[in-house]
Amino acid sequence: MEVPPLETPTPRTSAGGPLRRLYQWVLSWADTPYGTPALAIVSFCESSFFPVPPDPLLIALAIGRPERAVRLALLCTLASVLGGLLGYAIGYWLMETVGEGIVAFFSLEDSFAAVSEKLVEFGFFAIVLAALTPLPYKVFTIAAGAVGISIPVFIVASIIGRGVRFLGEGILIRIYGESIRKFIDRWFGIITWAALILGILGIAATQWLTGSP
Repeated sequence: MEVPPLETPTPRTSAGGPLRRLYQWVLSWADTPYGTPALAIVSFCESSFFPVPPDPLLIALAIGRPERAVRLALLCTLASVLGGLLGYAIGYWLMETVGEGIVAFFSLEDSFAAVSEKLVEFGFFAIVLAALTPLPYKVFTIAAGAVGISIPVFIVASIIGRGVRFLGEGILIRIYGESIRKFIDRWFGIITWAALILGILGIAATQWLTGSP
């Protein structure tokens, strides 16, 4: 699969800073024949080990063809839940090798044990929260396998959390279409700050859930 280079501009936005160029690169997938399979791959991998969430690519592809927005969101949800099962399998069978390596890569060693404890305590609720919010869902999928959360509980919670998140995005784009793209172009700076704030809130929520200082 040939990945569009980061420098390649798209006709949808003008050139700008690094964040704008990254936004252009993400949007450029919507103009290639590889956009839909790339969305499935990113969604799958992000749930267990990949650091980039699928939301920007989903939004880019859906904006390009709003009539397909809901179907793309369903694909994103399905691939993400399947990827979560991979994370579960890693935690269940490969925790001491692959799982610990992934946790170390994201520098979450101190939180992992506490996440595992909270999964035992809260189970379904914790998985839904991680699947829906900026919480590190991949860490929760691995921890769910490590502590042996019921697979049906894990699947249902993941479908609810991921489905609400991605289908919400897809439905909004299906309804508003082109106006959403114009909104993103006009208010890109504010949107990136909002994303940063959500990330900080996600970290704070993780600390609260795990009891970390």
